[in-house]
Amino acid sequence: MTTTPAPHPLDNPGHSSLNGPHAHFAERRGRVARYPVDVSPWLALPDDAGPEDWADLAALAGPGGELALAAIDPALPPGWEATFSIPGVQMTGEAVQSAHDEEAVRLGPADVPEMLDLVARTRPGPFLDRTHELGTYLGIRREGVLVAMAGERLHPPGWTEISAVCTDPAHRGQGLARRLVDAVAAGIRDRGEIPCLHGSASNTGAIRLYEQMGFVLRRTTVFRGVRAPATVPGATRTPTTTG
Repeated sequence: MTTTPAPHPLDNPGHSSLNGPHAHFAERRGRVARYPVDVSPWLALPDDAGPEDWADLAALAGPGGELALAAIDPALPPGWEATFSIPGVQMTGEAVQSAHDEEAVRLGPADVPEMLDLVARTRPGPFLDRTHELGTYLGIRREGVLVAMAGERLHPPGWTEISAVCTDPAHRGQGLARRLVDAVAAGIRDRGEIPCLHGSASNTGAIRLYEQMGFVLRRTTVFRGVRAPATVPGATRTPTTTG
């Protein structure tokens, strides 16, 4: 008798996170879940999603609501619209030589305006008012101004995704991003977990840097934005919020 191997936590990282270490963030309806709209656009959709799951997801999103699918590429049912599709890579850091950094400072709620400003100028990916609550975010300042940061986002069991890696254009070429990724990875290692990350396949410079640091390609993937139908069919499940 053969047994089907358990899915890897990184095969569907949004689902693994919201049904694992990030379950306290989850807004749920049936088998689907999403992060609060001011935390992250990513959601949890089961691998075998059927019509009822998509109806529940539409109810969570609201009429015409937009969501993001993290590293999964399901066929969209009628009424759903794809808003973007970005080829990407998923990399893991089992061999990354991480190191804490004395200059890196932990960022918190008081730093959010500066973090959002840096993200707006560098566009590392989705970062919202409460994204910093997903994990540790570290930054480097020059003359009191935040010029580089990196932090933790998705949290599949045993893994933590490094995200929001960005440096002010005026301070690039100084190795700040590499230092911050090392420092965030060190904190992940301290918890006995393994760092991972996602990136655009077109960002070859960043991918090359991560490879130099010891990250390896696990798989190619795609990041998709989706818009729910303008009219949401009645769903039988009651929305619940965890945490």
